[in-house]
Amino acid sequence: MDGRWHPQIGDPTAIGWITVLAYLVAASLCAAAQRRDSAGPRPRLFWLAIAVLLVALGINKQLDLQSLLTQVMRDRAKAHGWYERRREFQALFIFAIAATGAVLFAALPYVMRNQPKARNITLAGLVFLYCFILVRASSFHHVDWALSRTIFCVRLNWVLELGGIIIAAAGAILMLRRPRSER
Repeated sequence: MDGRWHPQIGDPTAIGWITVLAYLVAASLCAAAQRRDSAGPRPRLFWLAIAVLLVALGINKQLDLQSLLTQVMRDRAKAHGWYERRREFQALFIFAIAATGAVLFAALPYVMRNQPKARNITLAGLVFLYCFILVRASSFHHVDWALSRTIFCVRLNWVLELGGIIIAAAGAILMLRRPRSER
């Protein structure tokens, strides 16, 4: 309407609702893994936190809260006189996200070295989603252009977001499939 964020359904398309459903299915799988992981309270808290985060990301998908964040940052940039230099800040933001994501991915084997593979896979999916969502929120023209590219009628944006969700869900499925003696 006026180019500003309004509380409404952000992506009323079929793929938007499929993505929300994927978040909710992944959250349900993590909640089930939480009930099945018998390694103690910390792993159970891990699965519960992941389930809650995935539900929140599903809600964000339709409320489009990253657009609200972008709007707030744009308004602040204009109010403080650095809007003309926004491309520099956006590039720095994307670099910081990419660097943080790379560090997190590199640290995963060390931090999770004694954890079951199922938790590692789920955490890797979440790190991937974290990077994707924050980069998408940066609203950098070249990133928006790249994410909107289609290959065989499939947008890169869809592949990346659903891919991260699937990786996170795969870890929960792996936990659910493990024999009780290995959990």
